[in-house]
Parts: sequence; structure tokens; C-alpha cells
Amino acid sequence: MVNHATKIDCDTIEKRERERTRGKWLTLVVAIFISLIWILPFYYLAVTIFKSAEEYTNGSPLSLPQGFAPFLGNAMTAWTDAKMAYGMLNSGLYGLVGGGLAVFIAAMAAFGLTRLDYRGKNFWFMTIFAGTVFPFQMYLIPLFFFYQKLNILNTQAGMLLFYTAICIPFPTLVLKNFMNGMSREMDEAARMDGAGEFTVFSRIVLPNVVGPMTAVFLLQFTWIWNDLLFSTVLGNLTEVRSIMNSLQVFQGSYASAGPNIVLTAALIASVPSVLLFLLLRKHFMEGMRVSTL
Repeated sequence: MVNHATKIDCDTIEKRERERTRGKWLTLVVAIFISLIWILPFYYLAVTIFKSAEEYTNGSPLSLPQGFAPFLGNAMTAWTDAKMAYGMLNSGLYGLVGGGLAVFIAAMAAFGLTRLDYRGKNFWFMTIFAGTVFPFQMYLIPLFFFYQKLNILNTQAGMLLFYTAICIPFPTLVLKNFMNGMSREMDEAARMDGAGEFTVFSRIVLPNVVGPMTAVFLLQFTWIWNDLLFSTVLGNLTEVRSIMNSLQVFQGSYASAGPNIVLTAALIASVPSVLLFLLLRKHFMEGMRVSTL
């Protein structure tokens, strides 16, 4: 009887081991399949930017390039025909200035919402954050006619004004949550020594939120850099276009140039945001860590 029970237990264990092994192999196969799907567009980009127009047209889209030399020609053609200098300078201006101003204003708003005592703080927070509740697309038509009436349509000032305003709510939420966890004893000690509110903000609070501010700045810069919708509607002149708008116009106007040129332009356009992230990655990771505590 005991031997029979032991045999049943062994069979059960072996069956479970086989099922577990099959499950591991199935998981591995699914993971490899998903990875290939994920990698395929990057592979297509990597092999296409090194092909000439003739090589891309006459060969398979996924075939390896014959050499690396065509990349420089593709890059020069993309840079010149797409007028990427205007787009990258404009996007850099909108991202650095607009994103930076938005984060600084958000830090001041978060300071007022967490470090000062007055009535209606929740009302003001909800007023600031209400802009993110509705879909951004609903702002397009009112903004277009409002900008047209103010004569700031297709101007860099108008684009900076929009990007600064639209990027304030989310950093306010993040910085408010972080400042809520900071001790207020240093604030009170500074006020007792005669420090004003701006001194408390700039010398005590601001140095302690550099990490979270860097994190939200990178997120807002990336959003501004990749924005196409508002740039197309509010800034469609060559001198005002963002880099994504420039790429869209280039793709539509120079479709005959071939995917190799368009993809090379897209790769060049992604370089600044990647470099900025690599430059500030230490502060970004620190900011993400402390803002989630």
C-alpha cells in the first residue's frame, strides 16, 4: 500500500515537472517572438539608413547594406532638404526654455501649495491640474483663433507661451507630492531669522528638489520635442516649425527621396533628446527614486 502511494506521488511529481518544463519552454518561445517583433523596426532602421536609394529600391528592405558610406549622403540630403537646422533649433528652444520655465513655475506653485498656510489651497491645486483632465485636442480650435486674434500665430513667442503653460500641471503634481514629505522646520527657522518667502524657496527648498525637477524637466522636454499636433496647428512656418513638424513636411513633400532619407532624418532628430537624457540620467534616476518614495 505504501509502495503504491509512493509510486503515485512520484508520477504526480514527474507530471508536474513536465508541465513546468513545457511552461518554461512556452514562455521562452513567446518571449523570443515578442522580442523579434520589438527588434524588427530597429533592425529595419539600422539597415535602411546605410543604403542608397538604388540599393534600397533594387534589394530587399531587410537585406544587409553593402557598406556604410551612403549614410553620410543620406544625412546631408535629409539635413538640407528637410531644413532640419530650423526644426532642431526651434525644438531645442521650446524644450529648454518652455520646459525649464514650466518646471520652475511648477516648483513655485508646489511651494505655495505645500509650504504656505492659506485658505483654498486645494481649489488652486485643482485649478492648476484641471488642464490635464481634458484631452489636449479640445484646445486646438480655441487656441488657433485666440492666437490668430492676438497675432502670435506662427511665432516662436506663441509656441513658447503654449508649451510653458501646458507643461506646468504635471510637474506641479510631482513636486507637490515631494515637498509634502519635506520637513518644514528649516522653513520656520529661516522665517524667524527674517528670511522672506522667496528666500526660503530659493535657498532652502529649491536645492532639495533638484532631482525631481530634473526628472520632470526631462519628461517635459521629451514631450515638447516629440510634439507634432500643436506645432502643426500653431507654428507651421519654416522659421517656427518644430523638428517633428519639419519631418512631417519633409516626408510629405519629398516622398520620392525614399525611406532611407526619411529614416535618416528621423534618426538625426532623435539624437538631442537621447544625449540630454544621457547627460542628466544620474539626476533623472535620483529624481524618479525620491519622487516615488
